[in-house]
Amino acid sequence: MPVGRYIAMVGFLVWRRGDGRYLLLKRSLDKDFEPGEWETGSGRLEQGEGFAEALKRESREELGMELGAECIVGTTHFYRGEQRPENELVGVIFGCSVPDDTEFILSEEHTDYRWMTADEARDFPQQDHWLASLIEQADKFRQSIPCEMREFYQTGDFEF
Repeated sequence: MPVGRYIAMVGFLVWRRGDGRYLLLKRSLDKDFEPGEWETGSGRLEQGEGFAEALKRESREELGMELGAECIVGTTHFYRGEQRPENELVGVIFGCSVPDDTEFILSEEHTDYRWMTADEARDFPQQDHWLASLIEQADKFRQSIPCEMREFYQTGDFEF
């Protein structure tokens, strides 16, 4: 068992390449932090693990597939509980894409999922939810890719 505490997390927002819908996951009710909330895939870094390594491990654990990052969609700084140094986490949220026909295996971490457009996610699960601004940021990235690069990004044959 690792000694020390978790100080960093990794998140991953997944979108389908063809229709641009984003994957939202509902946390299991038995989770110790924000049970039943909608989120992206995420998890804490293991001791000595890098962000890219954690992305691959967490996506395997939560979706049964290994994702690679296309961009950094955002960063985060929050507390799991009271605002004390031992509860503080910082993190990186990566943007990742999959082909439209990609199947995944939902782990016990989550009880439900939805594929949504940015417009559909704007008020889901509630107005001003942090997911809406994260998806808006990812949508800006996706729309800013020059036409000649879109085909390259749609292959998924690259790693951030």
